[in-house]
Amino acid sequence: MSYNSSNRGSGSRNVRRNALEFGRTFVVMPKGTHTATIVWLHGIGEKGSSWTQILENLPLPNIKWICPSAPTRHVTQFGGYPCTAWFNMASMSDDDSENLEGLDASATHVANLLSNEPDDVKLGVAGFSMGASVALYSATCRALGQYGNGNRYPINLSAAFGLSGWLPCSRFLRNRVAASQEAARRAASLPVLLCHGRVDDVVEYKLGEKSAQTMYSAGFQNLTFRAYNGLGHYTIVEELNDVCSWLIACLGA
Repeated sequence: MSYNSSNRGSGSRNVRRNALEFGRTFVVMPKGTHTATIVWLHGIGEKGSSWTQILENLPLPNIKWICPSAPTRHVTQFGGYPCTAWFNMASMSDDDSENLEGLDASATHVANLLSNEPDDVKLGVAGFSMGASVALYSATCRALGQYGNGNRYPINLSAAFGLSGWLPCSRFLRNRVAASQEAARRAASLPVLLCHGRVDDVVEYKLGEKSAQTMYSAGFQNLTFRAYNGLGHYTIVEELNDVCSWLIACLGA
């Protein structure tokens, strides 16, 4: 594992910078031929290094993992308590459009990180819990061709997946994607995987399931939803094995 500063310049894919103070970025380099790069986004209160050991041990030797750290911010749902979070939220909801500014900032940061990758490498975004929310939001930005603020989304994603997460503003985003034939076409071509434990007591299972249903109805026809009996708000070997099989199938990793 190697360490990179999060203040990375924009590469040839020409993306916008954002002014938020993101933390350190950690990188798990591929052990084989570099064919894909995935930005992995941690959960609330964690940091970029929280998942590097798990990612490093996955049987995916051709994938490079970029693991940024979220900014420290006051989170309304936690009474304003400061913690690392990809966006502020008043509640864990799929219909809170006030999250859009923070989601745009984090999705832009992800795009900045991916912009430095070689043109022949496939690109993806993934995460756990709140990190999964940004990954799914990035998938909708890819379909729409723009962020929620109207700025162009520059990254050609080849995969997006989330564990124990949800899509904020999902009804609003569904209507935007469904209203555009071009957005629906791009959505249908993007492989998306959502995994969720049935006894998750942090992000309720029904919220993750509803997000999957909403994305599918918006046009994400290449979407897979996997449920795990007895799984709470964490991951297990069975889930990680499913992720690896899915990535090999859709990225050839």
